[in-house]
Amino acid sequence: MKLLTDMKQGVLLVRIEGEFDMHGADEFRRQVDDALDVSGVRNILLNLENVSFIDSSGLGVILGRYKRISTAGGQMMAAHVQPQVARILEVSGLFRIIGLCDTETEALSRF
Repeated sequence: MKLLTDMKQGVLLVRIEGEFDMHGADEFRRQVDDALDVSGVRNILLNLENVSFIDSSGLGVILGRYKRISTAGGQMMAAHVQPQVARILEVSGLFRIIGLCDTETEALSRF
């Protein structure tokens, strides 16, 4: 898994590539927590365009970051979600708490 973080319009943008599984969950947690600590932002946008698979470890670490920002009044959105990943997010119930957008631009406008 490859992970890139960036700040855009006061939102932490996290672009993930590859399989988001137990091997990448710790790296995701560390990088996102570090970025949140340094920036102080409360909103996260996940770009899942290049994610081909996500397992329970990936779901759990996303949920953990959601809990962290939501207690501070923040929101989380996901953009460019591939159909196979969208099914997993839907079945897991994450789409009830995380907004879904087609593009990064659309998601940024909704924060």
